[in-house]
Amino acid sequence: MTSRRHDPDVCGVTAAISVIDGKWKTSLLWLLESGPHRPAELRRRLPGLTEKVLTQALREMEADGLVDREVYDVLPPKTVYSLTGFGRDLAEALAPLSDWGHRRLERLADSRSA
Repeated sequence: MTSRRHDPDVCGVTAAISVIDGKWKTSLLWLLESGPHRPAELRRRLPGLTEKVLTQALREMEADGLVDREVYDVLPPKTVYSLTGFGRDLAEALAPLSDWGHRRLERLADSRSA
């Protein structure tokens, strides 16, 4: 059985969303847009994100070609994650969706205060 993220017959939007599904991937993408980060930095910036879930999300994002993982041969070991060109393309494609989401939140806030 082919997963939706690899199915050539699935809608392009569905294929894109399957790569960023979950609670943390869009936040990680957003943080990595500003430059490379170590895992501990990412966890500090995203309260509630466990080390296990962070590792899983970053591994999936790496497998999907969105992030690069660079391990430096130093003691203690140092690992840094950064966006790939493909990951930057996705972040740029999501920018209009983010703008729409902010407009929606403003509408909701306006309707509550009316």
